Amino acid sequence: MSSTWGDRVKISVFGESHGKAIGAVLDGLPAGEPLDFDEIALQMSRRAPGRDRSGTPRKESDLPQILSGVLNGTTTGAPLCAVIENTNTRSGDYENLRSVPRPGHADYPAALRYRGFQDVRGGGHFSGRLTAPLVFAGAVCRQILARRGVLIGAHVASVGAEKDIPFDPVCIPDEQLRRLSCVCFPVNSPEAESRIRAAIERARLTQNSVGGVVECAVTGVPAGLGGPLFGGMESAFSAVLFGIPACKGVEFGAGFGAAELTGAENNDAYYYDGGAVRTKTNRAGGILGGITTGMPIVFRAAFKPTPSIGLEQDSVDLNAKTNTRLRVQGRHDPCVVPRAVPVVEAAAALVLINAMNETNGGAEK
Repeated sequence: MSSTWGDRVKISVFGESHGKAIGAVLDGLPAGEPLDFDEIALQMSRRAPGRDRSGTPRKESDLPQILSGVLNGTTTGAPLCAVIENTNTRSGDYENLRSVPRPGHADYPAALRYRGFQDVRGGGHFSGRLTAPLVFAGAVCRQILARRGVLIGAHVASVGAEKDIPFDPVCIPDEQLRRLSCVCFPVNSPEAESRIRAAIERARLTQNSVGGVVECAVTGVPAGLGGPLFGGMESAFSAVLFGIPACKGVEFGAGFGAAELTGAENNDAYYYDGGAVRTKTNRAGGILGGITTGMPIVFRAAFKPTPSIGLEQDSVDLNAKTNTRLRVQGRHDPCVVPRAVPVVEAAAALVLINAMNETNGGAEK
């Protein structure tokens, strides 16, 4: 079970949804970086359960306890380890899942892969609960990146058929990213928020769920990060994004929409803006040949509907080897998308701090 990513700044995530605690270790961070713990707490609260009706009613404080790597509020260069206690678990809701897998969950393939020894309580290590330490790690990394001029923000681009206003891929104001990255239900349009919330509420009232898309933008990234083939920036972003439970698709710039365009329509024409090379459009999403272009990085991550729903579903009894019916117990999100926004931002921060350490032009001093 691989829960480690990165080759310069490495993250390792540990714990289970209903275990004593979850946490992360960040190795390779530069020393001497002051941390704003209020900012970390803000990012944690955006993802934390029980804060908004659009999410699960399970309540957790999600306050990280830092065990190493920080002294007097500043990174020491040693591995930074933080743990987050699980204080509100109801493990009894999951007892029947040892033999009856939930449709849409990892229960069945995990039982095969780990021969039935996996922790099924709350999804164990497959749970969205494990995104809390990811957000902590991202909250640390994004502070370091911000001091290098790199800003990250994302919004709920869509839920079901309801859509928010997308980013302008060429010009994304710093204030827009700062505003989005400090609220629990980030959207570009207040009118869109009411429609999106209504779609989530309809799913909740019918004991169902709904999926959607998170759009993320990053500005201030220097040109020249990454490489071709398997070392590309799209590959790095995708590796971390697909580590977020429920993420089922990632696209950059025009994404799949580029398949409907001609070359003349899709190409981003170059021009000089003072002494800097820029593009008039940004259908590439800030990455060409796996290498950053200096334009804003814009990507979208699609999230499936929460598979744990109150409606009765078809399943199988693995012990009896018979077909059966299952009604999932427990507390679950009718839509994971709003709480996934800070997780997507955290993923972007991890990818970029790792890439910028490679060139010594970013995270390292």
